[in-house]
Amino acid sequence: MNNVKKTLYIPLYGKCYVSRRGLFLKDVLAETVWERAEFPLKRRSRSKWLAYYLGIRAAVFDDWLRERLREDTDTMVLHLGCGLDNRIGRVGFEGNLWYDVDLPDVIDERKKHYVESSDYRMLGADLREAGWLSELPRGKRVAVVMEGIGMYLSSDALKGLFAALEERFEQVFLLIDCYSPFAARMSKIKNPIKEVGVSRVYGVDDPRLLEAGGLIFSRSLDMSPSSYIDELEGMERRIFSALYAGKTSKRLYRLYEFKSTR
Repeated sequence: MNNVKKTLYIPLYGKCYVSRRGLFLKDVLAETVWERAEFPLKRRSRSKWLAYYLGIRAAVFDDWLRERLREDTDTMVLHLGCGLDNRIGRVGFEGNLWYDVDLPDVIDERKKHYVESSDYRMLGADLREAGWLSELPRGKRVAVVMEGIGMYLSSDALKGLFAALEERFEQVFLLIDCYSPFAARMSKIKNPIKEVGVSRVYGVDDPRLLEAGGLIFSRSLDMSPSSYIDELEGMERRIFSALYAGKTSKRLYRLYEFKSTR
């Protein structure tokens, strides 16, 4: 696998870690897949603070998607940059068409642990190229989840993807986390993804610059809600709040929702 694909093991470990500790989410499959993978992450990538952050981030995305599916049971799900994530198992779906999409080598790895069905498909594709969308059925409403992938795509690539989605579907709801430009610059100095060889990431400061056609910025969401931070105790809660929920964190990480105006 190339260096970007290797980064899928960092969030997998984080979800495994918090699941074993009974925090934020329960994901037995993440625990099992991590045990099978035995990927040699280095010290910073195995930080419990990073694992807490990744666990909370995943839980926030899960909550958002559950709400979208409650509002319309016919919504199709696109999980872009899915990696080895078991979101479909955590969120669940009944009759929804669900596509997990990632680079072809990642999907090949994913298929060792997940099985397709009539409602669930895995698709290998480069998100910078719009051709893969032709493999999807056209639909009225789609919920798009882009967790941990926005920083690997330039603003132009993201805007092109948003435009292609907006053209393909009548109504799009999309949630994406991004680095700020400051975070992208800082990643050159200190970032766990450097330990798996990633040297180039991108930041977004104004989400309105990503708007495409009728797909516009809707709101910013809290990356570290207090309801999840409160699951930690004592000094761990105070340290995590300072690292991932304070002013410094908000300068680094952003969570943006986009939706169609029509």
